[in-house]
Amino acid sequence: MGFLVAQFLTGLANAASLFLVAAGLSIIFGVTRIVNFAHGAFYMIGAYVAYTLTERLSGGLGFWGGLILASFTVAALGALVEMLLLRRLYQAPELFQLLATFGLTLMVEDLMVLIWGPDDLMGRRAPGLRGAVEILGQQVPSYDLLLIVLGPLVLGVLWLLFHRTRFGVLVRAATQDREMVASLGINQKWLFTGVFALGVGLAAFGGALQLPRDAVNHGMDLSIIVEAFVIVVIGGLGSLPGAFVAAVLVSELNAFGILILPRISLVLVFLVMAVVLVVRPWGLFGKPDAVLRAPAATAIRPWRPLGPRERGLLGLAVGLAALLPLVAGPYVMTIGAEILIFAIFAMSLQFLMSGGGLASFGHAAYFGLGAYAAAFLVKHAGFSTLPALTLAPLAGLAGAALFGWFSVRLAGVYLAMLTLAFAQIVWSLAFQWVSVTGGDNGILGIWPDAWLATPARFYELSLLFAVLLVAALRRVLLSPFGYALRALRDSPLRSESLGLDRVRIQWAAFMLSGAAAALAGGLYAFLKGGVFPDALGIPQSIDGLVMVLLGGVGTLTGGVVGALVYKTLSIWLMSQTDWSKLILGAVIVLLVVACPKGLLGFAGDLLHRRRKAPDPAPVEQEARDAA
Repeated sequence: MGFLVAQFLTGLANAASLFLVAAGLSIIFGVTRIVNFAHGAFYMIGAYVAYTLTERLSGGLGFWGGLILASFTVAALGALVEMLLLRRLYQAPELFQLLATFGLTLMVEDLMVLIWGPDDLMGRRAPGLRGAVEILGQQVPSYDLLLIVLGPLVLGVLWLLFHRTRFGVLVRAATQDREMVASLGINQKWLFTGVFALGVGLAAFGGALQLPRDAVNHGMDLSIIVEAFVIVVIGGLGSLPGAFVAAVLVSELNAFGILILPRISLVLVFLVMAVVLVVRPWGLFGKPDAVLRAPAATAIRPWRPLGPRERGLLGLAVGLAALLPLVAGPYVMTIGAEILIFAIFAMSLQFLMSGGGLASFGHAAYFGLGAYAAAFLVKHAGFSTLPALTLAPLAGLAGAALFGWFSVRLAGVYLAMLTLAFAQIVWSLAFQWVSVTGGDNGILGIWPDAWLATPARFYELSLLFAVLLVAALRRVLLSPFGYALRALRDSPLRSESLGLDRVRIQWAAFMLSGAAAALAGGLYAFLKGGVFPDALGIPQSIDGLVMVLLGGVGTLTGGVVGALVYKTLSIWLMSQTDWSKLILGAVIVLLVVACPKGLLGFAGDLLHRRRKAPDPAPVEQEARDAA
């Protein structure tokens, strides 16, 4: 009994830090609708700044003052980021804000290494709380007891802020209906800045509080952001009591899951998240959006088939790509095959996002299922390369059929978060089911047949699949099915009133997209000679989103351009500098600010304006006649 009580108290202590991070994320999203992927980065900055301040300030006052000062410092930094970057993007599609914050995350990871070095940093123990208290025969750290008290205390302070101040009333109103707040004449700019600074400060305080418990390292951001998203979704967007209850629930599941169900301990949290989203999409304490928002993928100009000139240019580009093995070496061929594989992956996600307006945060699930399916077919069934690649998409199709059946019943961020939950469930199973998947050791020895073993041959195979699949998906988007899918994207109520079955059509789009992503995964397994759980991880899904957003989410095939630019730039930077993430993140941020519609969308706008530009000659002649 004493051990169980101690484990329960440990879970409550972890819940305090998680609550601070999740509360900040919930407030920011609830008001600004920014999917702040950089929230974990601010948590990490808070820990690093607190480490520096507590090392330089002496005594107990210096330690606790250092934690608080670190939070205010990072809050000020967050306000600066909001004013200089995010404020420029409020009129852009909401997912581009995700891309900008992802770029910030890449930059912060390298900046932390540049400033504080690559080694883990051990902070000071909390003065006066270095010992432990015996409870039912078990030693419970005194600092954990402080955190247990601090969690409800911070919740109470935030409750007073949001219910007893004008700022709090405005924040709660904007969480429910920010358009109505704007119509009342409230200056949203400064409201958003204050909310962002507050949320970032809470995340930084949560990171600073971890200083006496864990080592500070440059991987803290990704480890916390996933749990924070889970807590926000379970508790309800914009709900502080929901964030607190969800933080306790998630922490206790983590604390006892490893004891009761060690083989599926990583799955439990995401199972709960998936169940909550299916039963109550807006969370335990949240409320449905008062205003339906247009999808980011709505195209300003209707899509059309390629004209003769465009088809000629595209054929020339494919022909030049096919001739590349004549002039390039094995390394370039390997890199080229990888870029083509990710072009397929990005196009599969582009089909879903641009065609259906369905944002998937867990698209790597189907990529990974295809990779594992190809590996199983080769290792356990003795299949050769082409049959394995032919059957691998069936795994993605099956996964998308299962997950999509639930996902298409939701919309917006709730749909995106449900896809994330399903992807994390699949990743957790691959990571913990060691007897089948090999766990973190993966499945090795997945090499192509002898006639495809050279980098040039495999590049040509990847090019063939990429051309065929991109052409097929384009054809589908321009078919009657594609028109129905886009009609449901742009005006679901009107389309359903005309007799279109939204669930069935979007479900079919999910399955087709999953099968295409699985083909990319199968090719990737043969390219790398094996498959690991990373193929199913969140970074892989984020890479796919970045490629689509860089190319242009409102375009027909922007994901292909985005994959070409993103993978080429990231691979080249990694070979040229140790600060590849810093430079790549800066480039992404600059591209988002300069081209909020993506590269292909920006180029399309330029071309459209050039075609529509009036001829100055008639104007000049008319002026002369008038004179």
